[in-house]
Amino acid sequence: MSAQLTDEEALSRVASYCSTAEHCRAEINEKLQRWGIAYDTIARILDRLESEKFIDDERFCRAFVNDKFRFAKWGKMKIAQGLYMKKIPSDVAWRYLNEIDEEEYLAVLRGLLASKKKSVHAQDEYELNGKLMRFAMSRGFELKDIRRCIDVPDEEEQVE
Repeated sequence: MSAQLTDEEALSRVASYCSTAEHCRAEINEKLQRWGIAYDTIARILDRLESEKFIDDERFCRAFVNDKFRFAKWGKMKIAQGLYMKKIPSDVAWRYLNEIDEEEYLAVLRGLLASKKKSVHAQDEYELNGKLMRFAMSRGFELKDIRRCIDVPDEEEQVE
């Protein structure tokens, strides 16, 4: 910012910013620091924004989980990492992550794996499954869920 903002101008600008999309307390704190606002003023502004419901970390968390799962098709581990980076407490994050329907979660993973399988070049099934597993893990899905979606034969089936 070229000119120093007054407390009320900063509050007004950041309230306007918060009304356009969900933001967490940490994002707003960072923005106000970049603007050169004093720390004690930042604390007052954040408290006021929370009391007037401009920012709410739980509401932000719910929206973040929903958006990253539905639109970006991220797995729970990658979403949890994103929330950690936004300084959302892990108990709050996992409360909303555990609300994701398991069948819908696995259906998204199966869809991602099916579309990726079309573009992967592998010499055999073992190499293909390895590449698919690495891809799914990079998207934040857990190995136990990936194994459920990839047709990996169990040891019992191989013995027969």
